[in-house]
Amino acid sequence: MAWHDGTVTAPLTPPHQPNPHDPWQAPPSGSHLATVPASGSPDDPDTATELRQAAVVVALVALAGIALGLLWLWLAPRVPLVSDGSAVFLENSEGEEAIGADGTFVLLAAGFGVLSAAAVFWRLRRGGVLVVVGLALGGVLGSLLAWRVGVWLGPSSDVVARAREAGEGVVFDAPLELHAVVVAVLVWPFVALGLHLLLTAAFGPREPEPEWAGPGWSSYYGGPGEDPGAPKPAAGPWTEPGAGPGPGSGPAPGTPGGSGAS
Repeated sequence: MAWHDGTVTAPLTPPHQPNPHDPWQAPPSGSHLATVPASGSPDDPDTATELRQAAVVVALVALAGIALGLLWLWLAPRVPLVSDGSAVFLENSEGEEAIGADGTFVLLAAGFGVLSAAAVFWRLRRGGVLVVVGLALGGVLGSLLAWRVGVWLGPSSDVVARAREAGEGVVFDAPLELHAVVVAVLVWPFVALGLHLLLTAAFGPREPEPEWAGPGWSSYYGGPGEDPGAPKPAAGPWTEPGAGPGPGSGPAPGTPGGSGAS
């Protein structure tokens, strides 16, 4: 659009001003949303920091598996065996001690998953994805370490030698075993990840809400509820000195309603 007085044609939008409807135009310099937090800040740890934190989490959680193995060895029910001199049998064929050993390990692993997730969230609340991966990996390693510690410190796996040592008709304990190894090993990491996710959703840090009242932002993109694609009022005519009437100066001379000579 342009206005004409017969001699001068001037654009309504000055060439040195950006188009206010250009979607690729950068936001105003005073906008709060255009501010990007500097990397390496305490609220936004870099990759190297996250790697160090994840390595510490893996090591500490895995070492906690020693405590889990000792508790499993202490609390797991024993499976009684007896020998008749030629073979070894269960003293109670209908006993549930073998299943009880697996159940004890699963319950203890779930408890350690809760404790490890709470500790990691408390110390590294702003930790990234690598810290969560370290928590899961540490849970798997801790479960494997607990399993091997319990088996290693428990009764000997050489049942024949123990039967000969105990003698005929004497009850002795069977080796401590974990039958559902895969399920038992995955309990710790799954419980830890689930609880950590819940804690992050409930008590984790929140991203700051955009401030629409920032200087220059509302006038540029429009405030909340305003359609950004709606047409904006056109700017007033831009003229040079002596080129014609300015904004609000009335009709141009020579036009109907003007004061020019006929």
